[in-house]
Amino acid sequence: MAGASLRVLLLGATGLIGSAVAARLQADGHEVVGVARRQGPATRRVPVARWIALDMRHATCPEDWTPHLAGIDAVVNCAGVLQDGAGDFVSLVHRDAPAALWRACEAAGVKRVIQMSALGADTGGSTAFLRTKQDGDRLLEASQLDWVILRPSVVVGRPAYGGSALFRALAALPWLPRFPDAGRLDVVQLDDVAETVVHVLEPGAPSRVKWELAGPDRLAVSQVIGSYRRWLGWPPAREIGLPNWLLAIGWKAGDLLSWLGWRPPLRTTARRELARGSTGDNRAWIETTGIQPRSLAAALAAEPSDVQERWFARLYLLKPVLLAVFVAFWLLTGIVSLTAGWDRAVAMMAATGVGRFAAPAVAGGALADLAIAALVAWRPTARLGLLSALALSLGYIIAGSALAPSLWADPLGPLMKILPILALNLACLAILDDR
Repeated sequence: MAGASLRVLLLGATGLIGSAVAARLQADGHEVVGVARRQGPATRRVPVARWIALDMRHATCPEDWTPHLAGIDAVVNCAGVLQDGAGDFVSLVHRDAPAALWRACEAAGVKRVIQMSALGADTGGSTAFLRTKQDGDRLLEASQLDWVILRPSVVVGRPAYGGSALFRALAALPWLPRFPDAGRLDVVQLDDVAETVVHVLEPGAPSRVKWELAGPDRLAVSQVIGSYRRWLGWPPAREIGLPNWLLAIGWKAGDLLSWLGWRPPLRTTARRELARGSTGDNRAWIETTGIQPRSLAAALAAEPSDVQERWFARLYLLKPVLLAVFVAFWLLTGIVSLTAGWDRAVAMMAATGVGRFAAPAVAGGALADLAIAALVAWRPTARLGLLSALALSLGYIIAGSALAPSLWADPLGPLMKILPILALNLACLAILDDR
C-alpha cells in the first residue's frame, strides 16, 4: 500500500458497479486484473490490464484463488447476484467463494480487501440475498485482513442495469404503476461509489470499517421514477394501482425466467427488497472520506438525456414482450404443423412436386421450429436460436419461391408474412444484450 500505483484484483468487473470501479481505478493509474465468469463481449467492453476467467460457483477452495494472487496488492469484490437461478447461486457467490478468497489472501499476504455489500446486510433481512451477503461480511470481519465493507443503497448512474434500468423503463410508461407497499430509497450515485473505492485504496486510508453509502435524499419509488421521467423529457404520468394478483404473476414470472437463464429485475427477491426499502446512515462515510454524495436530481441535471436514453427506456419492457411473442410463434408453428395442420401441410408440400418427401419435410420443419423456440427461450442459447431462426426464415423464403412461387400472390401472404418475422428477428437480436 506504500506505492502510488496498485495492482488490484477486481471481482465482478463486468457488472454495473464493477465496470465503473475498473474505469475509475485505471484513471487513477492503478493496474486492474478483472475476474469474470468467462471472457467475451462483456470483458471486451471493460478494458483492464488482464482478465481472469474464473467461475465463482466453482472457486470455493483457497487453492482456486491462490494462483491469481501473485503480485496483487489489493482485492475489490463487486460480485453479486440477486437470487438463485440457472447458473446463479447466492450462497456460492456471496459466501462460499469469498470465504475461500479471504483465506487465500491471508496465506498469500494480500492484506487490503474491499467488500461491496448491501444496505441491510447487517440485519440479515428476509431474503437469501441479504443473508448470504451478511455471511460473507462476517467471514471477512473474522479474518486477519485489512478490510473495508461498503454497503451501498440502490445504485444508479448513467449506465443502467437491473433496478436502475427498471426505473427508466417505468418512467417510459404512459401510466405510472403504484407500489403502495414500497419502502423509501436513499439512492446513491455510481460515481460516488467508485470514488469511495479509490479513496479506501489510498495510503493511510482507514481499515476494518463499515460504511453505509446512502444518497442525501430519502425518496419514494414514485419520486425516483418521476425524476427519470422529467429527465427523459416527458410530462408527469398518472399513477394507477395494479391488482395484487397481477403483480404476483409478474414476480413469479420473473422467477421462472431466472431459471431459464435470464436476469429480470422483477423477481420475488426484488419484491421483498422493494417493500423493505433501502435507507441508511451516511454520516461516517461522509465524515471520513469527505465525499459529498450527489442527489438524484443533481446527477440527472448534470447529464441531460439523449435520444438513446429514450430508446432504451421504451425498449426495456418491450424486450421481454418481443422475445415472448417470438418464442410463442415458433413454438405454436411447430405444434400446429405436427397436429391439427399436419394433413394440410403435407398436401401443400406434395403439391410442390416433392412426392414422398412431403411428410418428412413437414416433420423436419416442425421440429426445427420447436428447436428454435427452445433455443431462444433458454438465455445461454438465445443468440444461437435467433440466428438459426433468421437462417431458417430465409430458407423458407428461398424454398417457397423455388417450389411454389404462386404463394407470393396468395391473398393470405404465407411468404409475404415472413418479412415482418425477419424484422422482428433482427429487432430481438439488436436488443438481446443484458448489459
